[in-house]
Amino acid sequence: FWLKPSRRRFSRLAARPSPPGAESAMINARKKILKEKGVAPTDLEEEVAKALFDIEVTPSSDIKADVRDICISGAQELEVKNRIALIIHFPYRVWKHVRKIHGRLLRELEKKFSKKHVVFIAQRTMLDKNFKRKGLQVRPRSRTLTSVHEAIMEDVIAPAEIVGKRTRIGVDGSKVIKVFLDPKEKDKENVEAKFATFSAVYKKLTNKEAVFMFPTA
Repeated sequence: FWLKPSRRRFSRLAARPSPPGAESAMINARKKILKEKGVAPTDLEEEVAKALFDIEVTPSSDIKADVRDICISGAQELEVKNRIALIIHFPYRVWKHVRKIHGRLLRELEKKFSKKHVVFIAQRTMLDKNFKRKGLQVRPRSRTLTSVHEAIMEDVIAPAEIVGKRTRIGVDGSKVIKVFLDPKEKDKENVEAKFATFSAVYKKLTNKEAVFMFPTA
């Protein structure tokens, strides 16, 4: 014969209070993630959202007001040689806010995700040749495969700028795009260290080969 603990006592024993403010901070951080209905964010996406929220609530941050208007739509990691690239996807409607503070936000996130190369990508919708079935008479040029891939390339290397491109075709028919970046880039050494990351991320997102470099005199 034994006595059952009262429900009240059992509930007190079972409940484990969260650290003060931790739960509300996570709820606020999740507002920085925009996913399709019913799709749960990954741990990595929550980590990125938390980093953005931390910047937003840091009193000394000079970009906190701009970060308030920014949310992410996804995040993924890609292994590049001895380093991890962190690819962060943003809804296209917030992209103008990202571009405004691109360089500063990139540096802040690379501090928080030390030893990772961070790359920002805008989420764009591509329309194939069957666009008329979707009720469109004319396919906007910005929605074609070529235009979307060109825009992704510009996203990958930003805030650096492209000054020239050349396509090299091998004897086997394979294509490699040689991409030349502005040699007047202020952070030249840091950008040069990311060339392999740029190539790997571009290949991952478009399945196209590209090599990045500064033009030689």
